[in-house]
Amino acid sequence: MRGLKSKAYQPIYFLTGDEPYYIDIISNYIENNVLEESEKSFNQTILYGIDVKVDQVLENAKRFPMMSEKHVVIIKEAQNIKDVKNLILLQTYIENPLDSTILVLCYKYKKIDLRTAFGKKINNSGFLFKSNKIKDYKLGEWIAQYIHSKGYKISPKNSALLSNHIGNDLSRVVNEIEKTFIHLNPGDELSEDIIETNIGISKNFNDFELTAAISTKNHLKYNQIVDYFSKNQKDHPMIRSVGILYNFFIKVLIFHYTKDKSEGNLASVLQVNPYFVKDYRTGARNYNARKVLKIISLLREYDAQSKGYNNPSTSNGELLKELAFKIAH
Repeated sequence: MRGLKSKAYQPIYFLTGDEPYYIDIISNYIENNVLEESEKSFNQTILYGIDVKVDQVLENAKRFPMMSEKHVVIIKEAQNIKDVKNLILLQTYIENPLDSTILVLCYKYKKIDLRTAFGKKINNSGFLFKSNKIKDYKLGEWIAQYIHSKGYKISPKNSALLSNHIGNDLSRVVNEIEKTFIHLNPGDELSEDIIETNIGISKNFNDFELTAAISTKNHLKYNQIVDYFSKNQKDHPMIRSVGILYNFFIKVLIFHYTKDKSEGNLASVLQVNPYFVKDYRTGARNYNARKVLKIISLLREYDAQSKGYNNPSTSNGELLKELAFKIAH
């Protein structure tokens, strides 16, 4: 992006990977900023992979600009090019691209096999951008960095709340976060109230609070949350709650068997923000290793039942109530 903004353009941008967010940012910037509006009608070509073949891509790439320094060719959804297996035909063009053309191939949700002749060529050319899915355990940190880059603040707890609820589809994460900005002034914090009002995540009834209540054995609170979840399964599916509890107790088990229990080491081993180490310390204090192993077994059992295995009639709401009770007792 620094190169694009300084007009240090590459002749080819091969954008690939299973995270479309970054691919869209780069291709949208090129589409909207390289050419003046008056130049676009003759010098900007946008095609979709489903509608073209490789030879058509090459034909457009080799066309010279008209009354402009650059000709921009963007192939969206390039993974759907009809004869995508013939991408190797691009190899000759990669070796000697037209300086006046900026060719952008948005090859989403897939990765180029870098062992093939084409893969090796595009990888060694310097034109390849790999857009990888962000790891789940890094999503909270990514959210915090994004919010801070926009001039706002958020606590580690609320970053985790957003990541747990929204998931790691970065486009959706950004869209949800952007809803809150119109209600904030620069420097303001995304509080639980703002998140609840604008994104719809209850500050009292969410998976984060359920995990905390079970971890601290706050029976009244986790019963209230489970009851709420059982009545609102659409917004709080059991499969998500079980997944979050499973990840929590796996980390509690790791905590038990980690010799160096300093905060820094535990944050590294557990792959969490140091802010959350105290939560796993509390969980380990309330649940010994043997109990944690039983809980992990319970979570697997109830996960299977929630999907219909060995469960003819019990609703997911009732299953969640049973599971929470067995975990905490």
